[in-house]
Amino acid sequence: MFGISDYGAFVAAIVLFLAIPGPGNLALITSTSKGGLAGGLMATLGVILGDQVLMWLAVAGVAAVLATYPTAFAAIQWSGAVYLAWLGWKMLSAKPGDAPVMNIRPRQYLQQALTITLLNPKAIVFYMAFFPLFVDPKTHLGLISFGAMAATIAGLTFLYGAAMTLLTYYLAERMRANPLIGRVLEKLAGIFLVGFGIKLAISK
Repeated sequence: MFGISDYGAFVAAIVLFLAIPGPGNLALITSTSKGGLAGGLMATLGVILGDQVLMWLAVAGVAAVLATYPTAFAAIQWSGAVYLAWLGWKMLSAKPGDAPVMNIRPRQYLQQALTITLLNPKAIVFYMAFFPLFVDPKTHLGLISFGAMAATIAGLTFLYGAAMTLLTYYLAERMRANPLIGRVLEKLAGIFLVGFGIKLAISK
């Protein structure tokens, strides 16, 4: 589909990554708790805009390698699989720590979520490792393929952000549950990432 190898797996991976606790999720929850539904939705748009900037910066590097160095591109695919497995292992071996503190100011939810997203330089490395895993060199359509990936991520991020906003707004008390729940979910996500990286490495 649009030169994307295993589109279903691509969508499943994005949904998993969206659910992993991080600055973006914290920005959404904090913005919703302070600004209600409007604050959460504006923060969601900020995250989407920031992701799009980082994704297209990554695409510039991936496309150049794909066109000029096929062998290097294959190496990047392998490296991406290893990176995902390593990321999962880091989540599994992480020790409990304090949550990052964010000073979310009223009426600036979009700008602050955008800034928080852009200030994560590791995201560019992540996208450069992630995108090649789902690129089929034989059917790749250039910018159309990458555009389809970017549009898919934007759409899924909006749906996820809207769902998180609604949950935070209507179930705020229940979301202050025992932090052990968050730790368990993080470990499960780590297990899935390790397995996903191994599966991709074997399939290549």
